[in-house]
Amino acid sequence: MYVIVQKHEYQRYSKTLDQFFRLRKLVFCDKLGWNVPVINSYERDTYDELDPAYLLWCDDSCTKLYGGMRLMPTTGPTLLYDVFRQTFPEAVDLVEPGIWEGTRMCVDEDALARDLPEVEPGRAFSLLLLALCECAMAHGIHTMISNYEPHMRRLYKRAGVFVDELGRADLYGKYPVCCGAFEVSEMVLSNMRSALNVDRPLYQTAFSQISANQFEAA
Repeated sequence: MYVIVQKHEYQRYSKTLDQFFRLRKLVFCDKLGWNVPVINSYERDTYDELDPAYLLWCDDSCTKLYGGMRLMPTTGPTLLYDVFRQTFPEAVDLVEPGIWEGTRMCVDEDALARDLPEVEPGRAFSLLLLALCECAMAHGIHTMISNYEPHMRRLYKRAGVFVDELGRADLYGKYPVCCGAFEVSEMVLSNMRSALNVDRPLYQTAFSQISANQFEAA
């Protein structure tokens, strides 16, 4: 299942969040070699102290994690503006309640191979993107923003996602970093479900127990 976790649910999902921070360390520090804050076996940064929402993919008991990502409103501090401001034009204003930033998207390839061997990593990312689209629609978000490396466009295309590249910069590492806007709409959702051959909702709204207003105020 795919669930959204906010501050008032951190304790309820504490074991799953623990796995998410461990997975982030494994993926972004150990595997990709990013210069990210690591505390013991966890990857956490200052944005995790700002009570973000987390979209988590876990088993039905919410004890095993398969993937996740962090969601933050652009009306507050974001990596987009604080770190990656050079990746989109100065004239572009992305601060709006209906625009959210998605970061730290990752999947646990070992857990997938163990429990869901029919789901290869590329499809796992695509399914997480589909769940994100459903989640965003459920909570009044019309645009998701993300920074990514150019090769990720192939994954987005495979998932049926149209990415409006707002800009890119060469200041951050081995590869350019792009800034993309992802439309959230019924049309996009339909395209994604068709591309991925998924005919049922993935995001479990019943488990979030929050209203759109509460989500926007997080």
